[in-house]
Amino acid sequence: MTDDTPAAPADVSPGDKVAGYRLEEQIGQGGMAVVYRAHDERLDRRVALKVLAPALAADTAFRTRFIRESRAAAAVDHPNIIPVYDAGDAGGCLFISMRYVQGGDVRSLLSDGQPLPAGRTWNIISQVAAALDAAHAYGLIHRDVKPANMLLDASGKTTAARRTDSGESHEHVYLSDFGISKRTVASNLTSTGQFVGTLDYIAPEQVEGQAIDGRADQYSLACAAFELLSGTPPFRRSLGLALINAHLNEPPPSLVKRRPELPASVDVVLAKAMAKSPAQRYATCEQFAADLGRSLGLVAGNPA
Repeated sequence: MTDDTPAAPADVSPGDKVAGYRLEEQIGQGGMAVVYRAHDERLDRRVALKVLAPALAADTAFRTRFIRESRAAAAVDHPNIIPVYDAGDAGGCLFISMRYVQGGDVRSLLSDGQPLPAGRTWNIISQVAAALDAAHAYGLIHRDVKPANMLLDASGKTTAARRTDSGESHEHVYLSDFGISKRTVASNLTSTGQFVGTLDYIAPEQVEGQAIDGRADQYSLACAAFELLSGTPPFRRSLGLALINAHLNEPPPSLVKRRPELPASVDVVLAKAMAKSPAQRYATCEQFAADLGRSLGLVAGNPA
């Protein structure tokens, strides 16, 4: 079962009201939540309202952490972190209210299995890296960085902070879903050993249930960068336990073998960000993104 497996339906539907939000239309669904376009009747604005699966809402520890971390994420003021308006428990229904972004997620760009251009990939990754470092400065670890949690703003907004040396600007990217990511692999293994969640981007230390910091998010971000540049995540296995083993024991595959037109230094940068030991990775996500830009020839200078 993955995060893309449909969630157990919440006891709400379009037309219902949750904590002052009138649900208009379901716009997304995953293994942990259903997302609705909704109307905030108190402030007369459109929002994205994520309603969590009932099984999660029934978990007292998860409910407490979800509310705490969602509210902490709302306090992080960064242009690449999706603004969180509200989060709470409405009669046993866990919800989070966020800015409504009409543009889809980055995963939708890979629906045909084809890689993205290097420039567009770097633009996305560098914005998410900035968001992650800002969150890490507040003591927040995302734990579930992946293309599906990177949202594209179709409003025409661009970011002036992230441009290639040619001056080209690109779409604005938001990182979403702080507060609802899974804590550890061990806490999500069923009695049969089946993992509940996405494994394609998980850091080895998360697999082992160790204490984690922002470098776990960096590992996941590097896996996402690999996928955007190649069309598939770095490790592809039919069984979840085999995928876990790959993250724990196998070196990252060569991206350049899949895309020979890319410089060999791209493999070096990705291998550092995906090192098995956090101590061998970059100190920050933005350092990784900067070296990725240099290795792709999009930023002046050579990778460190």
